[in-house]
Amino acid sequence: MVQGNYDKVLERIAKSSGLEKEEIERRVEAKRAKLSGLISKEGAAQVIAAELGISFDNEKLKIDELLPGMRKANVVGKIINLFPVRTFTTKSGDEGKVVNFFMADDTSNIKVVLWDTNHIELIEKGEVGEGKVVELTNASMRDNELHLGSFSEFKLSDEVFEDVKTERVVKEKNIFDFKVGDNVSVRAFVVQAFEPRFFHVCPECKKKAVQEAEDYVCAEHGKVTPEKRALINIVLDDGTESIRCVLFHDNLSELGITELENPERLINQKEDLLGKEMVFSGNVRTNKFFNNPEFIVNEVKEVNLDELISNLESR
Repeated sequence: MVQGNYDKVLERIAKSSGLEKEEIERRVEAKRAKLSGLISKEGAAQVIAAELGISFDNEKLKIDELLPGMRKANVVGKIINLFPVRTFTTKSGDEGKVVNFFMADDTSNIKVVLWDTNHIELIEKGEVGEGKVVELTNASMRDNELHLGSFSEFKLSDEVFEDVKTERVVKEKNIFDFKVGDNVSVRAFVVQAFEPRFFHVCPECKKKAVQEAEDYVCAEHGKVTPEKRALINIVLDDGTESIRCVLFHDNLSELGITELENPERLINQKEDLLGKEMVFSGNVRTNKFFNNPEFIVNEVKEVNLDELISNLESR
């Protein structure tokens, strides 16, 4: 797990401006107060940097130095996971292409989205692929992804990476600072717990099995004897904001929900859950039905007081 890059932003501003970090932090907090807290520390630091005439544009950055909202980001990294090229039809009826990949350096990794056909052609021809080191110029940060359009550059690089960060990067954030696409961890209280919802999956591929008459059918494996699974929605609050969350079957026991088939005991377990503080990790996505952010939790842990104290002392 890595901390947010706020401290690194402060260091870059301090180095360029000659101001002490404490003075920059004071300005950041003043800016947040002026905006009623409706901006993250990183966002406020970017505003302070702009006011001081400091621009991060056209600088070659490490992946963990990239900030949301950057419009001219330059970075070098190794492609560690390349997805197939996809075609789509635009609103005007034209055919377009897009390709996604993950790139990594020695600090972190990030998802990259290519929209320009010239860039995509390099992949289609096999000139660029997994294991290759590439240089990205004039890329834009959107929802913690790097996007390259026709004004961006995409080419092979001679830079060598002996060791890159391939593990999933999880950042500790307040719920208020969550952004769609974030892989985050937060210490928060459960303030609401809803009734579990049940569904059936194929025992082979674990994909949803659809009921047809008295049978269950998997799109890949045909008629199957399904496994019954559950998910539960909860609401978390960490004092900065609240968010609706989804936990699937394999994480329910970590949450303390084990009596899914016993309604009376389930009620007691849900009541015991309310007001409990735990550490939740997962991915922030958009709920298409409500069109608002939703936290898909994939790990739940008890609060480790010794670890918490150690982290506070090291800051």
